[in-house]
Amino acid sequence: MSLVACTSAAFTVDLIGQASIIDGDTLEIHGARIRLWGIDAPESSQLCRGEDSLQYRCGAKAANELAAFIGERPVSCAPTSLDRYGRTVASCTVGGTDLADWLVSQGLALDWPRYSRGRYAAAQNDSRGHERGICQAASSSRGAIAIASG
Repeated sequence: MSLVACTSAAFTVDLIGQASIIDGDTLEIHGARIRLWGIDAPESSQLCRGEDSLQYRCGAKAANELAAFIGERPVSCAPTSLDRYGRTVASCTVGGTDLADWLVSQGLALDWPRYSRGRYAAAQNDSRGHERGICQAASSSRGAIAIASG
């Protein structure tokens, strides 16, 4: 009973602080790994194909762009659950901007409707319409990132 009480209590406290970027959809604040809710971004070592059909390190690009966007500003995350890897799943903002929405709108991540229920669909449609980032050749049948074969 006390374990349940501790677990549910953990999700009532927002995590706020300086973030370290692990990859395009995972960050760390005060030692807590946080998976951004509702999106899927490439893994750090993942390759994608650009509009020129050449491979590029889309995973590193997503992580680097997220780090640059956040800069030294504090990140605020509202936890919702734990994922199968034990990471906190949360909606996070910096300066009032939803990080997941920003990543999807920049073409650095995809909406994952299975979890987001389409919350980031408009941002993804905009990114696709402007052929930004991974939306140039992404397959989003489940919201997952398409890996370049080669």
